[in-house]
Amino acid sequence: MERPEKNEYAAYYETYVSLVEETDIVAVLENQIAEMQNLFAEITEEKAAFAYAEGKWTIKNLVGHLSDGERIFAYRALRFARADETALPGFEQDGYIENANFDRVSLADLVEEFILLRRANLLFFKNLPVEAWTRGGAASDNFVSVRAIAYIMVGHVRHHINVLKTRYLN
Repeated sequence: MERPEKNEYAAYYETYVSLVEETDIVAVLENQIAEMQNLFAEITEEKAAFAYAEGKWTIKNLVGHLSDGERIFAYRALRFARADETALPGFEQDGYIENANFDRVSLADLVEEFILLRRANLLFFKNLPVEAWTRGGAASDNFVSVRAIAYIMVGHVRHHINVLKTRYLN
């Protein structure tokens, strides 16, 4: 699978796409499952309630946000892969966090939820017909292709894992 061209996603997604050097995006999506399992196995429930500064998310909120993102990006990929070009709205991540109450959920459940979502999405991407990867549509008022969404999903997780390692676990 070739990397998406810069015209296949909004400029603000370059933060995520630039974190993905690999071209076998399906393998990377799969490898992130074990990475997440290994990383979060080391974090206690007590530590999961930690936020590195006032007003910042807790580790649980970060993991919950990864699942929200996984769902939303996958929904966009599904719609566009099936040639549905209906424009899709954006989402305000902070509003989602405020209304999710992730801190009442165990870290183990939050991680398992992400893993199950990713496994389902992995099967979706593994079985996409070749022509579906370059289909796209408008999300958040910008064109995005299915293959760009896969790269964004990987980069989104990498971005937040980098934040976790540098600001929460360091």
